[in-house]
Amino acid sequence: MTEASPQTATPNEEAIEEIGPPPRSYRNHLLRIASFLTVMIAWELLGRQVAPLFLSYPSAIAAAALSMTADGELIQGLLVSLETLLLAFAISAVLGIGLGLAIGRYRAFEATTDWLVNALYATPLVAVIPLVILWLGLGFEAKLFIVILLAIFPILINTASGVRNVPESLIDVGTAFAATEREVFTKIILPAALPYMMTGLRLGIGRAIIGMVVAEFFTAITGLGALIIKYGNQYDTASMFVPILVLMGLGILLTAIVRRAEIWIAPWKTTEDE
Repeated sequence: MTEASPQTATPNEEAIEEIGPPPRSYRNHLLRIASFLTVMIAWELLGRQVAPLFLSYPSAIAAAALSMTADGELIQGLLVSLETLLLAFAISAVLGIGLGLAIGRYRAFEATTDWLVNALYATPLVAVIPLVILWLGLGFEAKLFIVILLAIFPILINTASGVRNVPESLIDVGTAFAATEREVFTKIILPAALPYMMTGLRLGIGRAIIGMVVAEFFTAITGLGALIIKYGNQYDTASMFVPILVLMGLGILLTAIVRRAEIWIAPWKTTEDE
């Protein structure tokens, strides 16, 4: 008997593979680029038809951004805002995840704190700012407190929801194999609740940026919020758009970083989504 030779792809089959549809990620990138360019071109054309007092357009905003960067004004404002944002977000992440794990796991702790969490989460931030100013003044501490207050609740609530949604059967299996409470937390609850935590972190970033801008409006008028107020008072719409777009880009960048961290920490979640 002679061994059958392995089948090889014919030229026609190779041609069919080459002309197949491009990967989904490649198509998505093309769609994003096309939609971005469409919006920019439409904004440029329409913006030139509106009085500069009410609306600017991308080329004028780019020129204002170059001028503000050359003066060092934009970089200085960005660094001041980032100092508050990153520190407050780190504190919010630690406190939110820790409290969320405790609230989701222990019913007694949930019963004693859920009313306070719901009340603070539903309270409008603007109503709290006068109290924060009375307590902490107008400096860095007030800004930090306001950002933490706004960013912590999405992280806390999503983490608690993730713990509550852990299948009880998994915990029963750990208990049956004589797992300690620490082992149940680290090997069952944390991996199962991790996607919820990362979702809370992504939501917390957006809330933290909102809190930072609000704090810079009402307390220490510094950072990117101060630039918005300054150029708004001067009716310089092009320059006012610069810090607004920087804040938008900052939110997109930080959200993408958290998303990448989620893919690295919980690769099984990405596989499930695909």
